[in-house]
Amino acid sequence: MINKKKIVIVDYGMGNLRSVHNKFKRIGADCKISSIKEDIESAEKLILPGVGHFKYGMDNLHKFKLIDILNKKVIAEKTPILGICLGTQLFALIPKKVIVKVLVG
Repeated sequence: MINKKKIVIVDYGMGNLRSVHNKFKRIGADCKISSIKEDIESAEKLILPGVGHFKYGMDNLHKFKLIDILNKKVIAEKTPILGICLGTQLFALIPKKVIVKVLVG
């Protein structure tokens, strides 16, 4: 059993969302899959999974309008985030523009 904090698995159209969701449910996590801004805003923890090419992942984050809310949650509010595969790569810094920054510790 894990801590019962609300976890949102961020849906940006690229990933093994159901697989991640099922594993977290199996261990008792309160989690949901969503790309809805309000769900992400209310999350206590975030998971950014992904499979595929970095460029398409970034394109989808822009298309789903998730860049600003992820930056707010992770950088400003220091909400813990777990990146899986492509999701971790999306923590990269793009020159002169922070896309998503991983928080350590």
